[in-house]
This record gives sequence, structure tokens and C-alpha cells, in this order.
Amino acid sequence: MDGNGRWAESKGKHRVFGHKHGVKSLRRAISFASEKQIQALTIYAFSSENWKRPEKEVTMLMELFFTVLGSEVKKLHKHNIKLKIIGEVSGFSERIQKKIAQAEKLTENNSGLALNVAANYGGRWDITQAAKQLAGLVQKGELTLDEITEDRLSSAINLDQLPAVDLMIRTGGDHRISNFLLWQLAYAELYFSDILWPDFNAQAFQDALDVFSGKERRFGQTSEQVALG
Repeated sequence: MDGNGRWAESKGKHRVFGHKHGVKSLRRAISFASEKQIQALTIYAFSSENWKRPEKEVTMLMELFFTVLGSEVKKLHKHNIKLKIIGEVSGFSERIQKKIAQAEKLTENNSGLALNVAANYGGRWDITQAAKQLAGLVQKGELTLDEITEDRLSSAINLDQLPAVDLMIRTGGDHRISNFLLWQLAYAELYFSDILWPDFNAQAFQDALDVFSGKERRFGQTSEQVALG
């Protein structure tokens, strides 16, 4: 969800103004995904690299995260949405960790849209923590090297309970994935939009889906093989 700061600066406002408006865009995106019966929506809210931003902005983002967790979770629950925070949660303050636990607990049995919020998350971290899990099992004698397969590693990576990602959308004009879901995006279609996140609406979301629906997804096969099913 890129472009909040630039959007605010283009209007002569502080970057916090853009982040607050970005929350409104997020609400629209969640509503759209739920209405379209999309199985899962994963949003990149705060990367492990975002701690490098100016201290004032990071502090504001943490406060915004805390506030949104408190104000939005009941609405998510009302609409049968299941919330999951992925990332190194231990890096947050105790009060934010408590809010996260409460939000996940409230929505854990919901069967609608799976909303995953990547916070203090990095794709390299995700793969590393999975490797450490398997290494620990090997050290304990509970797993052999030959038993370490792609499927076994995948089971230790976040979102393992969900199908592989089909489509990644990045707003803001940059054409890179910035350490997001590196393992999970292996066969995803990538869609880059010049729209800054606060301006991303239902039509922009639909445009991305329309482009995606026109893609031929071969997964290593030829077009002829795909046509034959």
C-alpha cells in the first residue's frame, strides 16, 4: 500500500495525513474483497525495514496501528472476517501485542475473508524463521535432513494454511516487491499501479482483477498443456 506520504506531500500536508487517509482506502479494499468473495487478502502494513524511517513517523504509525486495531476489529468480526497478523510481533510494544492477541482471538473462528496484516514483516525474515524451526527439529532428532522438502519448509512459513498467492498489487508507481511474501509470490501475477494508495478505490481494485483474469497461468507448462487441462 505505497504512496501515503507522497500523496500527503502533494497536498502540502504532513505525511501522517496520508497515512490516516490510507486507512480509509484499506477499509474500501477490505469491503471490496469481502463482497467479491475473495478468499484471502494480505496487506503490507509495516515492513521490518520501516523502522529506519524518521522516529516521529514511526511513532505515529505505531499509534495509528494501535488505534485501528481497537476501532476496526469489531467491524471485521461483524462481517465474518478473520484477522491474522503476520510478522515479528515481539518487536512491538506490549500494549500493541495485547491488542493483536485480542483481535485475533475475537475473529479466529470467522469463516469469511481471511485478512492478513503483515506488520514488522519481511520476506527474508519469514524464510529465515522457517529454516530455524526446521533446524531446531533436526537438532532435537525429530527431523532428518532428507525430510526437509519444499512442502515441509512451506509449512513453517506464514500463511501456510492458505493457497499460494494469485495476485500481488502494488500502488505508488514503483516496480518492485520490497521483501514482501518472497516465498508465497513464486507464481503470483504482479500488478503495478501508478495510483497512490489513498486514491486506490473499488474501480482500481477491479481494474487489477480484470488484468489478472486475462492472464494465462501456465505454472511451468506450455500453453497447449494448459488448454488441454
